[in-house]
Amino acid sequence: QVQLVESGGGLVQPGGSLRLSCAASGFTFSSSTMTWARQAPGKGLEWVANIDSRGSSTSYTNSVKGRFTISRDNAKNTLYLQMNNLKPEDTAVYYCAKGSSAGPRGQGTQVTVSS
Repeated sequence: QVQLVESGGGLVQPGGSLRLSCAASGFTFSSSTMTWARQAPGKGLEWVANIDSRGSSTSYTNSVKGRFTISRDNAKNTLYLQMNNLKPEDTAVYYCAKGSSAGPRGQGTQVTVSS
């Protein structure tokens, strides 16, 4: 079965950086589009970014463009999200998902941006 395990979250000051990782198993990772999504306290799930199976095409929600970078290593079955210049409004639980943000996802990793 699909297993996705996110890691790398934590507490960071505004302007700081974090790199999230998502270890995938139970499916052919190299054939799957992958997505990062997030859920802030009291809000619904928000799509953040996605990447095609080969890593050649990426898309981002407007609020993170120029600050976040999605990437993948198909040899390691791992998805990444590099987050720079973090803002308090980036505080959320971050999930990786197979396919779209409606697909199976992991348990999430908490990112808190606060001074």
